[in-house]
Amino acid sequence: MLEGIKIVEIEGLGPAPFAGMMLADLGADVTVIHRKGKAGGVTAAASLLDRGKRSIDLDLKDAGDLEIARKLIARADGVIEGFRPGVMERLGLGPEKCRVDNPKLVYGRMTGWGQTGPRAQQAGHDLNYIATSGALHYASLPSDAPVTPATLVGDIGGGALYLVAGMLAGIIKAARTGQGTVVDAAIVDGSAHMMNLLMALGQGGGLSEGRGQSLLDGPHWSRTYRCACGGFVSVQALEPQFYAALLAALDLGADASMHSQHDARAWPAQIAIFKGIFAAETRAHWAAHFADSEACVAAVLSPQEAACEPHIAARGIWAAPGGTLQAAPAPRFDAELPAIAKAPERGADRVAILAEIGVH
Repeated sequence: MLEGIKIVEIEGLGPAPFAGMMLADLGADVTVIHRKGKAGGVTAAASLLDRGKRSIDLDLKDAGDLEIARKLIARADGVIEGFRPGVMERLGLGPEKCRVDNPKLVYGRMTGWGQTGPRAQQAGHDLNYIATSGALHYASLPSDAPVTPATLVGDIGGGALYLVAGMLAGIIKAARTGQGTVVDAAIVDGSAHMMNLLMALGQGGGLSEGRGQSLLDGPHWSRTYRCACGGFVSVQALEPQFYAALLAALDLGADASMHSQHDARAWPAQIAIFKGIFAAETRAHWAAHFADSEACVAAVLSPQEAACEPHIAARGIWAAPGGTLQAAPAPRFDAELPAIAKAPERGADRVAILAEIGVH
């Protein structure tokens, strides 16, 4: 879908390389500038986040390597960087200088706090950003400390995916007007923006500021339950027809105490009933019991378990090329499952990349 689009990615951590991976998954020609002599870190030297990209290793504090980076950016549709505000400017690769040579350049900046504001220069990580934006608030039961799956809500959801959307919007504008733009993708912005579906529920009275009191985090029919084996099942039977199917599947259809689906006063007692029922059997039992049901019940699986689940396996969502478990590119186009590209070794494409820009 993005064939012919050239992206230069300056090596960073987390959401920026994820955004570059997604653009490469979509067909863009992504060249990542790896730090010379600094392989590894929190990810492998040939990280799956670099799949489908080309690699050249440069020392951006070296004048010759810096000039190579400038030439690459001058030929690109977009650039991605994930440093604190001002770092790229100090290197001589800020958006103002780069867009002198390339007015159509879309300059993607990935940070936690954004390019401006009191915290712009402050350190932080995924949990800090979503805690500040409000996105962490509802992420637990009332008696538990808020916690979310690591990186998903902040780094990826509020960060990388918003950077991808911003890059694509900027590229479309540049194609139409000849003018590039600077994309300020801040995790605090994106993770707050993702809250708007919940905020919309609040317009109808379905959202309370207190955890465990809202439409989707308070009821017995919208939570997870521990099973006899120690595993968990998820239950979210929102609409009345699905709630009726849930009660029928649990032999509770005739229990008048369970008929008040939306009475918050009844939820604690109803939760206790569900806890007892689900705790009596294993996760495997409940998965089989609800396999063909409209009750909206599903086992909570690890990625390794999910790879073997029939629906997930049929769609080829998880795969392990080279022994590394990873998810296939998404979304799909014309129902075709895209191949999972290989990640390059650091600097593997140096000779070919230099030849393209006339450096020998």
